[in-house]
Amino acid sequence: MPSSIRLYVDENLSPEIARQLKLRGVDAVSVRDLDLLGETDDNHFVRASKMGRVLVTSDEDFLIMTSTQSEHAGIIYGKQQAHSIGDWVKGLELICFVYNADDMKNRVEFL
Repeated sequence: MPSSIRLYVDENLSPEIARQLKLRGVDAVSVRDLDLLGETDDNHFVRASKMGRVLVTSDEDFLIMTSTQSEHAGIIYGKQQAHSIGDWVKGLELICFVYNADDMKNRVEFL
């Protein structure tokens, strides 16, 4: 059964994460896929929410934004240096199949 969570992988993470998730049946796009490198964090935050995608990032600025923004589709945060690409893929896949899109609304999950 496919996940109802759709992911938006921030530019500070490898696009390989989104590619491998797609191979596992997870709807994931990277900022590079969307040709949006260099956009501001605010723009990524708003765009991910408008697209109904959970933002995946290792940028702490997004954690701060969650306290000032009223609504978002969700954030999954992890420290980039602490996780290999495989760790990110496995952790994100698990989150996507345990939670649904409604569970992730206005929620922050830590990898």
